[in-house]
Amino acid sequence: MVSERDYYEVLGVERGASDAEIKRAFRKQAQKWHPDVNTDGAADERFKEINEAYQVLSDPQKKQAYDMFGRAGVSGAGGPNPGDFAGFGDIFDAFFGGAAAGGRARRSGPVAGSDLRYELRITFVESIKGTDKEIEFHALGRCATCQGSGAKPGTSSTTCPQCDGRGEIRTVRNTMLGQMVNVSPCPRCKGEGKLIESPCETCHGDGRTDQKRTIRVAIPAGIDEGHQIRLSGEGEVGPRGGPAGSLYVAVHVQPHPVLKRDGTELFLEHEISIVQAALGTTVTIPTVDGDEALEIKAGTQPGAEIRLRGKGVPHLRRTTQHGDLHVFIKVAVPTKLTKKQRELLESYAADAGESVGAGGGGILDRVKDALS
Repeated sequence: MVSERDYYEVLGVERGASDAEIKRAFRKQAQKWHPDVNTDGAADERFKEINEAYQVLSDPQKKQAYDMFGRAGVSGAGGPNPGDFAGFGDIFDAFFGGAAAGGRARRSGPVAGSDLRYELRITFVESIKGTDKEIEFHALGRCATCQGSGAKPGTSSTTCPQCDGRGEIRTVRNTMLGQMVNVSPCPRCKGEGKLIESPCETCHGDGRTDQKRTIRVAIPAGIDEGHQIRLSGEGEVGPRGGPAGSLYVAVHVQPHPVLKRDGTELFLEHEISIVQAALGTTVTIPTVDGDEALEIKAGTQPGAEIRLRGKGVPHLRRTTQHGDLHVFIKVAVPTKLTKKQRELLESYAADAGESVGAGGGGILDRVKDALS
């Protein structure tokens, strides 16, 4: 007879446990108490108790009724029946990792080739503008002698007698729940379903040889440091006709001497003199499109930002949209003055009614304080 213990206690989970936690707990308990694996005399009743708890807690409506009213909320119509069992897939999953009983497992077939990784370095401007790069690398490619079959020319592979070409071995076990089927790769043909009796002399039956390859890679505009480009089917080919893996091109961007990047935004710090800041000027700044003229308005303050819209980085997937270039103005304070320069500045200070000199708190001191 199934006990009246709390269902959460039966499965060993807290109230409020997620669906994944409940299912994980059921798997663990089922593996331990299933009568086919546990010879304890109480295993049968214990397993029924676990199953009953799981029937309720894995069903959202039953779980809600149980949380509100206890066993009374799930008794009668719609409640758990000790003679019923949880979904067969759930129980089979507890033992065999999710393969359905009686279901046909996917035939192993030829083994796929390995993925490859290529480290590619590009310039800062190339990362923003986009470019094409030709790369060279060595990889296992299809053998030219046997065309990748692995068999000596004029011969062919034969069907594996152990698995009859299926590439898998099945074992069936009868349990109280019905038949359980375990599927594993054939140990003789390694899951390929075929055997090679006369191997190719060039590749020794592998169907692959080391080859030097050259391909062109399109680098999209806006790509950033650390991004990867996946080229499907450009990796190593699999043995004996197996499909090729992928080639991953990892992009590394060389830093720019003065431009800094953050996503689609570019940043530049440009230095001008006190006179240029006060009177205004036009300076030349670097951009990804080359040098450009930038107007500095009279009275520009230290740290001022000039934003050039659309002069940043294009969005990686929306190349018609660009970020901005942010130019921050840095005002340089002269550390050495000629006699004439000092006289001119002192004349300006006198005209502005400012005191200058050591401890005078004059214009030069105030500019230095503002920039410090």
